[in-house]
This record gives sequence, structure tokens and C-alpha cells, in this order.
Amino acid sequence: MPIDGAGELDSPSLSKRWGILFQGGALFSTLTVAENVQVPLREFYPGLSKPLLDEIASYKVVTSGLPPEAGPKYPSELSGGMRKRAGLARALALDPDLLFLDEPTAGLDPIGAAAFDELTLALKKTLGLTVFLITHDLDTLYAICDRVAVLADKKVIAIGTIDELLATDHPWIQEYFNGPRGRAATAAKAAHEKEAV
Repeated sequence: MPIDGAGELDSPSLSKRWGILFQGGALFSTLTVAENVQVPLREFYPGLSKPLLDEIASYKVVTSGLPPEAGPKYPSELSGGMRKRAGLARALALDPDLLFLDEPTAGLDPIGAAAFDELTLALKKTLGLTVFLITHDLDTLYAICDRVAVLADKKVIAIGTIDELLATDHPWIQEYFNGPRGRAATAAKAAHEKEAV
């Protein structure tokens, strides 16, 4: 697919620089986790040997927080949280600069969602990733987002830090961030920061 405004950068070389975690993981059901991770590697680097593909896949599986024994398993053998991490391993296969996450904590229990947020933060810092995510999860927003773009009324109505958004007078933003869930997320973040001190 051509990328508008790519200029001299051709689409294939540009698309190697990002990874995407789809909301449902979007894993190929007939491939193992390791084989799923190898899909982008085989597409962009068809000359890689099988031993090297296996080694890279093993590393990405562990990097995503899965145990090494998850590599030879099929998606149907994994829990929902493990499938998310397998999708993340595939998204990281090409060592991207930019990581797109679509509702990364959707369908996860609160413990699993918090663990995924912590993993995302750790990967962001360790790998120097820029993370772009779509989420409705206020805990995720508070835990890992530096800047937030708010979509409402079929458009972006505000962009800024959470503190900057809280200072706006837009009624939807105020209701979203100051409603019961927003207050709970704020309290949880304050408690986490207090524990860290």
C-alpha cells in the first residue's frame, strides 16, 4: 500500500520501521507463535536462515513477556493475555522505531491489563520506542501516555498531557476524566507514585 507523502522513502523500507499489535492479536491460527513472529521477517528478509529465524523468534517471544515454551504453541492453546503478548512479539519482530497498539488491554482482567501496561512502559524505555496507542482504558492513559489526543464529536477536540486536558472546559473531556472511572484512575496513579517514592 503506498504511503502518501513518503517522498523518496519507498513504502517497504518505511513500513519496516513500525510494528502493529491489533486488538485481537490477529495471529494466524495455523501457525505457531514462533512462526507468527517470523512472518514479517520472512517477508522483508527472505534470505534469513531457519536457525536465525528461530533464534530471533525465540528472543521476541521472551521479550514480549511470554515463557520460551510458548514459541511452539498455537494461538488456540494460549490464554487471551498470552495471545496479546504473542501479537506484541510479532509487532516487535523487525525492531521497529514506532509501535502501534490498538486497545492493548481490551479483554484483559485488571491484573493482566496492569502487567501489559508495565511491559509496554519497559519496552518503550529499553528499546527507545515511540508508542502510539488507541485506548479507552483510563488506567492505561495514566500509566503510560505522555500526550493524549481526545476524539469526540467525530474529530480530535484536544491534544495534550492529562493535566492539560483536565484544565480544558470541554464538557465531554471533563465528564470522561472526572467521572467515577477517571477519579479511580487518578487515585490509582497517585497511590502508585506514592509507593515508588
